[in-house]
Amino acid sequence: MIMQAAMGWCYSITSTKDSPKLVIAMDLVNHWGLPLLAALTVASISLIGAFTLWIRPARLRVVVPVLVSLAVGVLLGDAFLHLIPEAVESIGSVFQVCLYVLAGMVMFFGVEKVVRWRHRHDVFDAAAADGGGDAMARMNLVGDAIHNFIDGVLIAGSFSVDPVVGVTTTLALIAHEIPQEIGDVGALIHGGYSPRRAVFLNFLCALTVIAGVLFTLLIAEAANALMPYLLPVSAGGFIYIAAADFIPSLHSHRGFRHDSLQVATVAMGVLCMLGITVFEQHSPPSVPDQRALATFARATISLNHASHRGLSPHNPVDAPPSTTISCVHSRCPPQD
Repeated sequence: MIMQAAMGWCYSITSTKDSPKLVIAMDLVNHWGLPLLAALTVASISLIGAFTLWIRPARLRVVVPVLVSLAVGVLLGDAFLHLIPEAVESIGSVFQVCLYVLAGMVMFFGVEKVVRWRHRHDVFDAAAADGGGDAMARMNLVGDAIHNFIDGVLIAGSFSVDPVVGVTTTLALIAHEIPQEIGDVGALIHGGYSPRRAVFLNFLCALTVIAGVLFTLLIAEAANALMPYLLPVSAGGFIYIAAADFIPSLHSHRGFRHDSLQVATVAMGVLCMLGITVFEQHSPPSVPDQRALATFARATISLNHASHRGLSPHNPVDAPPSTTISCVHSRCPPQD
């Protein structure tokens, strides 16, 4: 009870009059500071690929195909084991989810056509005019940016429920990001970028998680409405990038040793995402189910609006007649 009051979740008219500056400060920290700090933490995980800066070029040429194979497994595992099941849970129709997944694949196909068209008109080297590797890397950046934006929506929604829910959601997202970011850096290097440039661009794409947080905090209702549809579209993009760009590029490295290593690494990426998904499903109640975060966030929008105006969520008399304010915390103390 004391911790909830200190964190600013349970407001009363008396506490607002006694220390309005403290209440406003705690509300700003809870509503803006904690989600943005969590988003910055998730974005910084993209720098994990910086280890490639200290690998010799000859050794890097051997490591990069392995990292691309890991990216294939992670992308496919994330799409089929994480994003699509969440979309089915949110939308409730497998047929609609399949349509949105196909729409995502077609959309990314069109984006890649635009990327390749621009590349053919921008470069003058006839040998590089195809731009296959560069287009593959750019497509990976587009898909990663959309996925990170969705992560930002999840982070903001979870902190709207409770700081503890926000922290556990952030930890779950970090577990997802570690293998994916390593594979993304390898894919960018495989696409022709230098290791330093690949790490930098990967970090820039990771910053879209902050855009997702800001979008959700500023336009919460619109973010919650878009969330179920962004999931299958992102899944379609991941499937397209893995199947159309990454997998064909792996066939250039032939030989039983290379093929066996690539298959094993793809399987390891899928198993990694499977393990994370199983962990989330069998976590204790304190670890949030991300598929319910959007619903939880919608339930707290009215509470957040009330706290910003200094109203008490337990005193409906203080609220406008058309506003229904309810506290989602079962341990909030009853008000007389």
